[in-house]
Amino acid sequence: MIFRIFIGFDERETVAYHVAAHSILRRACCPVSITPLRRECLPMLTRKRGEHDSTDFAISRFLVPHLCDYEGVALFMDCDVLVLHDVSELLTTAMCNKILGDYAVQVVQHDYTPKGQTKFLGQKQTKYARKNWSSVMLFNNEMCRDLTAGYVNEAPGLDLHQFAWTDKVGALPPEWNVLIGEPENMEQINDSKLLHYTQGTPCFAEYSKGPEADLWYTEYRDMLRAG
Repeated sequence: MIFRIFIGFDERETVAYHVAAHSILRRACCPVSITPLRRECLPMLTRKRGEHDSTDFAISRFLVPHLCDYEGVALFMDCDVLVLHDVSELLTTAMCNKILGDYAVQVVQHDYTPKGQTKFLGQKQTKYARKNWSSVMLFNNEMCRDLTAGYVNEAPGLDLHQFAWTDKVGALPPEWNVLIGEPENMEQINDSKLLHYTQGTPCFAEYSKGPEADLWYTEYRDMLRAG
């Protein structure tokens, strides 16, 4: 079985996308299909980018079940991540959930409030309940039929990110979305399976010497190395 993985794509973070994809491929023990959610390639996404959309994929992530024809399982992740573990573990989790039918989507259920007022590139830090839950989502696609293209285009952004479209939200282990630079999450750093540079990917100069930037740059250099 091929594990379908979708990564958010924004032109400003092209390098981040490729590093994230490389970090998945070099550790995966199952076949994976990686798809960039590039806005220009999603004609069904007709809504304009909103003032609170910090990336081009702020909304398009919720099209994943639609793009999969509401079949099977799929994983979405932001592009500002570094995967440090075999994603087949998540595929096993997804398939067990699919059989049991307990959850439409599984996420790391962070309980925190961002400390800063801005994030990468000086963008405003929007604070709301269930912040960053949607940055890594494991979908049971057939239970996400309410996420039609029409609904995704019309629903308020907070309804999408706060999962107003389902009451079947399950929990992933916290090590699958460790938020770099947020004190409440750094206690999981030694057991991390996915690092999330939510305050700014090290590819940006102002974050190039931030926490765990060395790991990101090691992955970047490995990606560029030929042979």
